[in-house]
Amino acid sequence: MVKRFRLLLCSPLVALASTPAFADEPLDVVLVGGGIMSATLGTYLHELEPEWNIQMFERLDAVASESSNAWNNSGSGHSAFMEMNYTPDDSGQVEIQRAVNVTEQFEVSRQFWAHQVANGVLNDPSSFINTVPHFSLVWGDEDVAFLRERFEKMTANPLYAGMEYSEDPEEIAEWMPLIMAGRDGSRPVAATRMQMGTEVNYGEQTRQMIASLEDNEHFTLSLESEVRGLDRNDDGTWRVTVANLASGDETSVDARYVFLGAGGAVLPLLQESGIAQASLYGGFPVGGQFLYTTNPEIVSQHPIKVYGKAGEGSPPMSVPHLDYRNLDGEPALFFGPFATFSSKFLKEGSWTDLFGSLSLDNTWPMMQVGFDNFSLVRYLMGQVVQSDNARFEALQDFYPEANRDDWQLWTAGQRVQIIKDTDDGGVLQFGTEVIVSDDGSMSALLGASPGASTSPTIMLSLLERVFAEQVASDAWQQTLTEILPSYGQHLADNPELLREVRSYTAHLLELDEPMNLLEEREASDVDEMNDGDDTATEIMDVSDESDEHDAVPVANDADNALFSSDSPAPPFALRRVGQRRPWLEISSARVLAGSPSVARAR
Repeated sequence: MVKRFRLLLCSPLVALASTPAFADEPLDVVLVGGGIMSATLGTYLHELEPEWNIQMFERLDAVASESSNAWNNSGSGHSAFMEMNYTPDDSGQVEIQRAVNVTEQFEVSRQFWAHQVANGVLNDPSSFINTVPHFSLVWGDEDVAFLRERFEKMTANPLYAGMEYSEDPEEIAEWMPLIMAGRDGSRPVAATRMQMGTEVNYGEQTRQMIASLEDNEHFTLSLESEVRGLDRNDDGTWRVTVANLASGDETSVDARYVFLGAGGAVLPLLQESGIAQASLYGGFPVGGQFLYTTNPEIVSQHPIKVYGKAGEGSPPMSVPHLDYRNLDGEPALFFGPFATFSSKFLKEGSWTDLFGSLSLDNTWPMMQVGFDNFSLVRYLMGQVVQSDNARFEALQDFYPEANRDDWQLWTAGQRVQIIKDTDDGGVLQFGTEVIVSDDGSMSALLGASPGASTSPTIMLSLLERVFAEQVASDAWQQTLTEILPSYGQHLADNPELLREVRSYTAHLLELDEPMNLLEEREASDVDEMNDGDDTATEIMDVSDESDEHDAVPVANDADNALFSSDSPAPPFALRRVGQRRPWLEISSARVLAGSPSVARAR
């Protein structure tokens, strides 16, 4: 058990209320938390091992009620198309590798969700994902130069084919009239547009995946159930003590594997488990607020998502953006974020969360982070004392003609930023991190962005660490490839496979992406392609001329190609073509009818 000290204001733990009841056989997996991460992991495991017994515990009275709820997150399909913080220029040159990683991960998400639609796990794609173009927008000579370099570097990669760039105020005004109206036009401006951006309702995804799991006799969902104890049994299993918040009773179950996916509640539970890795982590809670409007006259003028650039010295979380949202069927615009501070680790958490997580191991690293990130501390202090007038002025910087009467303030979810003790001292981390015990029986997810957008990749990495032997088996390899057609491959290095996967996922997810949707002739030729010679190949010659291909690849709407016919070939070798791709065997009748169904693999 981790040694902790608690401040006097912390309440002592409630005494055990009843004698625990033990199951005869340990559960195979316990999932703690009813959000997008647990739902994704549970969905993977059910397909990989249908006979495994899984139980999910959620402390609230419904799943997807905390960070996964549509009102508590940005609702963007974070694919690095518009988020400029994924392409830093700290070295004086724009670096795009992090953006490439995020984009690759979001392509995995699309494949995972498309597969769930095909299998009937997810229904009515428009209820959880829709095409909403993604834009980056900057002002001033320095930032215009940055965005121009970003565009040039990104569009040299096939992942960003179709991205458009403009420094013409009139053209940009056509792209985003709400933002450009009322400006004097004296400042240099630039924008990029990626029309295949998405708006994602992670709460609806979570509800549908868990509802599907509940149809299986090997899965149990326990609501209003708070995990309060995690103890190792002599046989290596875990005893999970759970309080029923409705009745006050406590029971226990044993499990071979435990996953902690409860958002801000993960850190205290990780410490409760006593695994060695827990001592390396602390957490600092940061909340967010948004100004929002549901006025249809305003919302209808901005069916897009536009991201600005964080101010100098500001953290990534401060990036201003004006987003179209579809909040469980209600169109809205959100602007923000505005940081808030609360010692709660969850929106529905306790004021003692932060203080209860302090330990002899993590207090000094947390203090180091405070000293080393004074600009962040200053930013948060300024945000906490920010007035309503200051927030509205920030909105007017983005949307000059905004009317104050149209906008309301909304407090979204809480996030816990990771603070990790390293050889160099305490380090503040803005991403997500999977923590796994030495024997793999206990795992957890800490952190925030990009989070839900890349949940299938994050949970896949967890599977590969926790269930390494099973992942290496032929059975799991085959199933994972059925779920994720590009499993084990980098789409950035494989333009043909990228195009095929994007066509496949755009169709199944009913996304309005002209450059990726299957055409009638493609749909009718799919079976013919798969029945052809398995050994046919088309390999692009990149031996001596790869450095000469500097032109920007552009989508060709005429033939739905990834690259226009008159553009130089990109410097990437294609995969073997003509190989059997059962995941792409889509019936032409279903394609033409617009059905999201996909034929089962032969």
